[in-house]
Amino acid sequence: MDYVRGDTDRTELIPLKVLVAGGFGAGKTTLVTALSEIPPLLTEQEMTTASIGVDDTGLVPEKRTTTVAMDFGRITVDESLLLYLFGTPGQSRFWFMWDELARGCVGAVVLVDLRRVDDCFPAIDYFENRGIPFVVAVNSFPGADTYDDETVLDALALPPGCPVVRMDARQPESGLRTLIVLVEHALARTAVAS
Repeated sequence: MDYVRGDTDRTELIPLKVLVAGGFGAGKTTLVTALSEIPPLLTEQEMTTASIGVDDTGLVPEKRTTTVAMDFGRITVDESLLLYLFGTPGQSRFWFMWDELARGCVGAVVLVDLRRVDDCFPAIDYFENRGIPFVVAVNSFPGADTYDDETVLDALALPPGCPVVRMDARQPESGLRTLIVLVEHALARTAVAS
């Protein structure tokens, strides 16, 4: 059992696992990198000819690498709470990793690029089918159309009460607000279930 030592008392350290999911190029690695207080573990690899005709880089032409296993980062919330962030790979050929990454998680952030909304459906389906709490985080991309939350909820056929947040994966403050919404949502679902 891990403990954080104070001047006179011991506080049990509580680790929470959070997944960051979404389609190819939605900003998962960017979010984990922006939030992590440690140098993040990234399994980014150069895209090869195997991705031609499979990974659509039309709206993200600057993308040259892709996550092939996971991204990992850590956030110390306070002396007793740690958040471990696990970014999932976005392409279907790497989805075999998701079951292992999801084991023991308290919830997930599903990043959505409104220019390519269809790419987020596999992640939403995955968490819905397993009863894992998640929030939809509409990531800010230049040139993306803006839709109100009701339109996004309707287009994604989200379950009632599923939070939709607006964020910029490059900005740590924006990512932290998204994580707070996720943790509050997961706690509320736990309270209703008990």
